[in-house]
Amino acid sequence: MGTLKTLTPNRRQILVAGAAAAVAGVAAVESASATDLYGSGALGDWTILSRSISATATITYVRDHDGVCMFGDSIAVQDGKALATRLLSTTGASLAVHNWSGRPTAPAVDALENWAIKYGLPRRILMATGTNDIFNPPVFAAQVDRAMRIVGPNRKVVWVNTQISRTAKSAAIQVADQRNSAWINSQLHDAEKKYSNLDLVRWAEYLAAKPSRLTQLLREGVHTTIPAGQDARNNLILEALVKV
Repeated sequence: MGTLKTLTPNRRQILVAGAAAAVAGVAAVESASATDLYGSGALGDWTILSRSISATATITYVRDHDGVCMFGDSIAVQDGKALATRLLSTTGASLAVHNWSGRPTAPAVDALENWAIKYGLPRRILMATGTNDIFNPPVFAAQVDRAMRIVGPNRKVVWVNTQISRTAKSAAIQVADQRNSAWINSQLHDAEKKYSNLDLVRWAEYLAAKPSRLTQLLREGVHTTIPAGQDARNNLILEALVKV
């Protein structure tokens, strides 16, 4: 992974990556209710939210011309078009997307499986999902395993890790968001050690390296600012994709 490997953290570093986003001096974290076991709240109905899904002609062109298939959430909905333009101009490769705002990883992997069966997959898969798994972090690892089984050992998966601490929410929720982001990232780190064809884009570590990036590159603790945050995240993704 070249320069990306210089950001490779140990487990402790993963768990504290981006901790500058948490609000200091919180006296007590709000108790989780039965419907909010992890402190970040409940996932809403993502199926009614905005999405961006490529046409069949684009998907088959990407499959046949060494392109990239991307499966993501709202950050990908916002940034996917700019990424496609950059990928094409930088490498000549096209991008097919299945991006859906608010979607957690399980249905994103369902979409991956559907494309694998219906169209077949190119050699590179980009997973930009995990943000919405903060509401139920324990189920995430099984979905990473499922994605890797679908893709198989002969394709490369590039997966973007997470940084969430919603600034419009209470201090306690921001802390929970950060803790759950780190939990997601820890599971991705374990998966990267398990699968030789899985490379991580360490977005959380990039943001944590300079605390000022958290406000310069994120709008509300989640989505990228445009153009600075979008460019920074897409740069990291492109760096990973061109090396595989």
